[in-house]
Amino acid sequence: MITILLVDDHALVRRGFRRLIEDEADLKVVGEAGDGLEAVNLAVELKPQVIVMDYALPGINGVLATRQILAAQPETAVLILSMHSEPQYVENSIDAGARGYLMKNALDLELVDAIRRLAAGDTLIDPKLAPADGKRRGLTTRELEVLQHIVAGRSNKEIAGVLDLSVHTIAVHRAHIMDQLGLHNAAELVAYAIRNGLVTNP
Repeated sequence: MITILLVDDHALVRRGFRRLIEDEADLKVVGEAGDGLEAVNLAVELKPQVIVMDYALPGINGVLATRQILAAQPETAVLILSMHSEPQYVENSIDAGARGYLMKNALDLELVDAIRRLAAGDTLIDPKLAPADGKRRGLTTRELEVLQHIVAGRSNKEIAGVLDLSVHTIAVHRAHIMDQLGLHNAAELVAYAIRNGLVTNP
C-alpha cells in the first residue's frame, strides 16, 4: 500500500485528488494539508511515502515546504503540481529535492501513474517542460526563508526576531542572496523572487 499526503490550499482540489486516488486498491491517502507549514508538520507525523504538493501555497510555498520535509525525511518522494510551465519553477522544485513536477492542467490521467512511479524510486518531469539552462541560482533553505520575509516587507530586525537570529546574520543572508541573484536593491529582489516563484506572493 502506497501512503500519500495531499497538499493544496483548495479543499475541492484535494477532494478531487482523493477520489481519484482512492479508486485504486494500492493507494491510500493518509492526510491532507492546506498550507506549507501544515504540510511539514503532517509529513513528519504521518511519514507518507509520497507527497502530492501544490507549488503555490499560503505561508511557505511548496518548494520551501519540500526542502524542510526532506531535511527531516529524505526518503519521502515529493511530486510538485503547478500551473507554471516556466523552466525556473521546474528548476526550483528539483533543487529543493522534489522527484516529480507535473502541470496541474493535465493531471487526471497522470496523477495515479506518477504516484506509483515516484514510490518506485523514479523521477518524473512533465515531458513538455525542461529545466532552465545557465547559471543555477541556488539559495539555501534559510536564505529562502529570509527572502520570504523580505518580500513580505519586514526589516532585518523584524526578520531576526521571527527567525531567532541576530540582525547581523540576517544582513549577511540578505547580502548573499543579492550577490547570488546578481541584484542590487530590495525592489529588484522582491520583483525577481515573485517573478521566478522563489516565494509565495504575500
